[in-house]
Formats: sequence, C-alpha cells, structure tokens
Amino acid sequence: MRFPSAVRQAGLVVAVVALALTAGCAKKDDSEVQASGVKLVAAGKLTVCTHLPYPPFQSKDASGKVTGFDVEIMDLVAKELGVEQTIIDTPFEGIKSGQDLNTGKCDAAAAGMTITEERRKVVDFSDPYFDATQAMLVKTGKTYKSLDDLKGRKLGVQAATTGRDYAKKLEAEKGLKLVEFEDLAALQQAVANGQVEAAINDLPVWTEYLKKNPGGFEVAAEFDTGEQYGFPVKKDANPELLKKINEVLAKAKQDGAYNTIYEKWIGKQPSA
Repeated sequence: MRFPSAVRQAGLVVAVVALALTAGCAKKDDSEVQASGVKLVAAGKLTVCTHLPYPPFQSKDASGKVTGFDVEIMDLVAKELGVEQTIIDTPFEGIKSGQDLNTGKCDAAAAGMTITEERRKVVDFSDPYFDATQAMLVKTGKTYKSLDDLKGRKLGVQAATTGRDYAKKLEAEKGLKLVEFEDLAALQQAVANGQVEAAINDLPVWTEYLKKNPGGFEVAAEFDTGEQYGFPVKKDANPELLKKINEVLAKAKQDGAYNTIYEKWIGKQPSA
C-alpha cells in the first residue's frame, strides 16, 4: 500500500527518533555496568560522596587532594573494580538520608558514617570497618571532665551526627545548652574562639586535631557508645557493589593492607 509523501516522511522521522532512543538507552546501560557486573553511575569511575573536612577519614592535603583513611579503603575497592575513585564533597545530610545515592550523585559514600538502625532504613551498609568512640574536646586549662560539669553551659555538636544524637539524649538530664554546627571545621573553630565551652565528636577526629594543634586543646572525656562505621550504598539497588566492598574489606584485613592504612591514619594498630 502506498502512502502520501507527508505520511511517509512522518513515519521516517518517528523511526529515526525511535532508533536514536534505543541506541541511547543501550549506551546508557553499557556505561552503567563495570567490572564484575557492578553498576556504577559513571563509566570508568567509582563515584564516592563524602563531607569535608573530617580528618583523619577524609580531608584535603596541602595540594588540594582529598586523602584519608576512608579514601584509601575506597581506593582498594576502585582498584578491584578496575576503575578510578572520584570523590564528591556534599552536605552530610544528603548522605545520611540516602538522597545522594537515590538520585545517582554517587555509587557509595565514605564519610565516617556510623551504622544505625534508623539509617539502615534508607541505605544499605557494608560490613563495619571501624570501631568509633565519642569524645569531648575542651581548650587546655578548662576544668570540665564530664558532661555533668557543663550544666548550663554551651556544648557544640555537628549536625546530623551520632555525637549530636548522643548529646541530645542527655541535654535535659545534664542541663546542656547545645549549639549545632554544619561541619567539623566550624565546630572546631567554635571551641577555639570560646563560642562553646566544649564539643562532642568522634575520638579519632579529635586525636587528629590535637596532632595539628599541640598544647591548645585536650580530650576531657570519652564515651563508649559502641559505634561502628560502614560504607553506605543505595538501598536495595546495588547488591553487587555492596558485595564487592565487603570482599575488599575482608581481603584487606587478611593480607595486612587494612592494618597499614589504619596505622598510617589513626596512629596505632587496630585492636583485635
């Protein structure tokens, strides 16, 4: 059956568009799959979200390169996949809520993130890779040795962290005046300039801060909260990547690579 010229042309346009869309979809699917069938948001890259600065886990060195404990662990994962790690600095709330993973901003996150049941509802966590403890930082010379000593005084916390959650639970009981800061740098500055009397965050973070600011500050108290860090990936969406991260962690702990990285950034061998 013959068709008028205009109809034939319209049909040809539709066919060309359909073919282009099909080709585009095929290309996208190809670029989303990398080594071992692991889905990645960008071809040839393991895209990792973090929130800077949070030394010794992730921060920029003098040259502007992002380095740290978490960075080196995720480098091992990238190497196993045969790709390069690309790091995106983003607000911690987007990582914690799972939004950055859900929207395809990154494949995984590495942000010194404590595994909690509440967070498990929105992300899938890797096996634990670091045991964390909360601690209280004060300026040298301050007499505060516990949260009880801070009754009626200002205690700094970092937004969206488990340190903040820990302090919030005790706010009324201890008579604390919590002051919340968006990032670690702002929290550290608040202690330094006297905006707050003390601050709560993870012990390794304060240990790193003391190295860089000797004599000016001290850890006045530690709180064993039983926390462990994990690497989050998109909820119920990337089991292959989660499996690969866990395999790399297990291998690194077996062959000594984990201990080497731990000693480099934390300053001592991890406890058994």
